[in-house]
Amino acid sequence: MSTLDSRFRFFATGHPSSGFVLCGLAAIVVGCGTGGAGGMGGMGGIGGTAGTPAEAPDDPTVEGPIMPLSGPFVAGTVGLRLEDLGYEQREYFISGTAASYRNAGELGSDGLWTVEPADTAEYKTRILVYEPIDPSAFSGTVLVEWLNVSGGLDAAPDWIAAHTEIVREGHVWVGVSAQIVGIEGSEGGLGLGLYLKAIRPERYASLMHPGDSFSYDMYAQAAQAIRNPVGIKPLGDLVAKRVIALGESQSAGRMATYVNALGPRYDVFDGYLIHSRGGGSAALSQAPQVDVATPDVVHLREDLDDPVLMFQTESDLLLLGSLPSRQPDSRMFRLWEVAATAHADVYTLVTGNTDLGDDPSVAEVIETTQGAPLPGIITCDTPINSGPQHWVLDAGLHGLVHWVTSGEALPQAARLSVTADGEAFQLDELGNVLGGVRTNYVDAPVAVLSGLGQTGSSFCRIFGTTQLLDSAKLSELYPTHQSYVDAVRSSTQSAVDAGFLLPPDAALINTQAEGSDIGSP
Repeated sequence: MSTLDSRFRFFATGHPSSGFVLCGLAAIVVGCGTGGAGGMGGMGGIGGTAGTPAEAPDDPTVEGPIMPLSGPFVAGTVGLRLEDLGYEQREYFISGTAASYRNAGELGSDGLWTVEPADTAEYKTRILVYEPIDPSAFSGTVLVEWLNVSGGLDAAPDWIAAHTEIVREGHVWVGVSAQIVGIEGSEGGLGLGLYLKAIRPERYASLMHPGDSFSYDMYAQAAQAIRNPVGIKPLGDLVAKRVIALGESQSAGRMATYVNALGPRYDVFDGYLIHSRGGGSAALSQAPQVDVATPDVVHLREDLDDPVLMFQTESDLLLLGSLPSRQPDSRMFRLWEVAATAHADVYTLVTGNTDLGDDPSVAEVIETTQGAPLPGIITCDTPINSGPQHWVLDAGLHGLVHWVTSGEALPQAARLSVTADGEAFQLDELGNVLGGVRTNYVDAPVAVLSGLGQTGSSFCRIFGTTQLLDSAKLSELYPTHQSYVDAVRSSTQSAVDAGFLLPPDAALINTQAEGSDIGSP
C-alpha cells in the first residue's frame, strides 16, 4: 500500500474559460447533518400511502437546453470528460410558482405528517441532465439528486460516489438546484464564492430563488418536468419509466422531510435513497416564512407505497447524531449502516474523480491527510477514511432500482454495534467496528478504518480516519500472500451473496488484492 501521490488531480468542469474549479472537492458537499408508475411491478404505484391516492405537482415551464452545452457548473461531478463515460450533459432552466408548507397537525417522530400549502412564490432554477450518448443504453431509470449546498455552492456527492454504477447501468442522472445557497451563495460553507451567480454570472443571472421553504415544491416540480414533461422535454426522446430521488448529507435531511411531508402528496417518485442523514430532519418551513421545525428524532413514515433506502456511515450515527432516529426495517424501508465508513472519504474526496469504473487501484486502502484534489486546500491532522462506502452504495442503488422494478425488497442489514449508553461503537480486537454491513475492509482488514476521530481544518471532522496495520500485524494475519487473497475473496463473495456488493466491484477488489504485496516475503 502507498500514500496518495499522483492521484491528486485538479480539474475544471464546464467551459474551459471558467478557470480552476474544485469539481472534485467533496469537502464542499458534505456539511454536517440537516440544515402511475412505470416498472413498479406489484408494488401498487408511485406516490401516496397505502390506499391514499397522490396528485401531480404543478408543471413548470422548461427553457433550454441552455447554451453553450459546456457551460454548466456543479461541484462534485466526476473530473473526467463525460464523453469518456459514454455520457453527455444538457442544462435547463425551470420556472413556475412553488408553495411552502405548514403542518396541519403535530409533526411527530413517526413521520406520519399532514401538511398544507402556506405561501406561494415565483421561482426560476436549473436542472442538469447527464444521459447516455447512445439512447439504446438508457435503462429507463432517472436518478434525481437534490444538489448539496453545505459548502456554499451546488455539489453532487451522490453522482461522484455512485457514478460508476449509474453509468454501467445506463441510468440518467439529474441534478436539481433546489436550495437558495447554490444560486445566491451564503456567508457559510467554505467561502469559495462558487455559487451559480458568482461562477457564471452571464449564464445564471436570470435565476430566482424565493427561499428554502419553497425548495420541496421546487424539487417536486423538477421531477414532474422529467417524468411528465409539458413542452420542452429535458430527456429529449428518452422516456422515464422510473424516477428515484436521492440526496446526501444536508440534502438527506431535506429528503427525509420531503418523504414525510410530501411523499404521500405527490406522485413523481418511485423510490428514495437517503444517504448520510444527520439527526432529525430539515425544517418544513423557515424564515422569512413562518418557522416550522421538525422533531429532534424523526423516523421515515412507514405507510408509503414507495421503497426507501436509508444509507448511513459510522460518522452519521455518532458524530452527526442520527442514532436516536434509527428505526427498524419495514415493508417499504431498509436501513443500511456500513462498517468502516465515514461521511466523506478518500473516494468521494479524491480518487473517485478519476474513476472510470475499471481501475482496481481504487480498492487500495491508502493513507492521505488531503481532503481535496490538490494538496493544501484542506489538510486533516491524520489520514482520512479509505473505506468501502462507494462500493456498498453501488449495491444499495442497484438493489433499490431492482426493488422498484420487481417488487423484490433490498436485503435487511445488521445494525452497527454501539455501547449500551449509545456513546461509542463496539470494536473488534484491531479497533474496527462490529456489526453493520460487512466487507473485506473489516473482515479481511489491512487497516483500522473509522468514521470518527478526525481533527483538522474545515470539514475534516466528518472525513473519518485510516490507520494502516504495521507489517508485523499483517504477517500475523496473513502468513502468505495467498492467505490474504483467499481472505479477501471469501469476504467479497459473502458480501455479494448477501446483496451488499456487486460482482463487478468485487472483481476489482479481488484484482487489487492479487496485485498487492500483502503476505509476500
